[in-house]
Amino acid sequence: MSSAKQPESQSAYLDEAFMVSDAARPLRVLAEYLEPLEVFRREQIQDTIVFFGSARLRENGALGRYYHEARQLARLITEWSTSLSTPASRFVVCSGGGGGIMEAANRGAADAGGRSIGLNISLPHEQRPNPYITPGLAFEFHYFFMRKLWFAHLARALIVFPGGFGTLDELTEIITLAQTKKLERNIPILMYGEAYWKEVINFEALLRHEVISPEDLKLFSFVDTPAAALTELQQILTTSDGEKVPAFAHSNHCRSPTV
Repeated sequence: MSSAKQPESQSAYLDEAFMVSDAARPLRVLAEYLEPLEVFRREQIQDTIVFFGSARLRENGALGRYYHEARQLARLITEWSTSLSTPASRFVVCSGGGGGIMEAANRGAADAGGRSIGLNISLPHEQRPNPYITPGLAFEFHYFFMRKLWFAHLARALIVFPGGFGTLDELTEIITLAQTKKLERNIPILMYGEAYWKEVINFEALLRHEVISPEDLKLFSFVDTPAAALTELQQILTTSDGEKVPAFAHSNHCRSPTV
């Protein structure tokens, strides 16, 4: 009498075909939240200074000055942040992990001997992790919205260099969060390159057509040199009460409607 063959089985989380299926999408989304959360806690990274900008602005390109100035600014920020007396890592440079301005930001932090973060996004072309991200702090995202969550989650300030659709998407996401007061803390937004941004976005036209309020123009400021950007950041970040500012940018909860 032959014994029946035992069926092969494995845990669902080890089943690669299942994990990449539509049914497992919520698990993949959750993983893109939990993995960075665990790493940042382990590495004691409390908050970040986020750099946005085009992957296409190369070191020797027509707008190469922005690459060099982003690198210089990231170095200055890292030198300042590493001089602070705190057990946690404060104001760590964070980029989108790719080339161009993102590479310049991570490179500048490395020039100062500091750590930096790269939140890379998987794309069929153009976006590859740059070599200047600190080992262990490079993350690969499939979902744009989870990547943007982590940009906002730890950010204490945002510096937006010239960029295209991706940069505009990231910028308007944070401005909208600030405008609608969806975050408990203020995130200063520095628009680097006043002439570029005022040509690309007609802020005054938005105001004239009454689709934004005059107060909305105070949600960001313009800077044109690394020194000016550093000074503004230091003034804002050192006058705020760090003990009362949450490490994570918690959402403001909507109140239940009164019946």
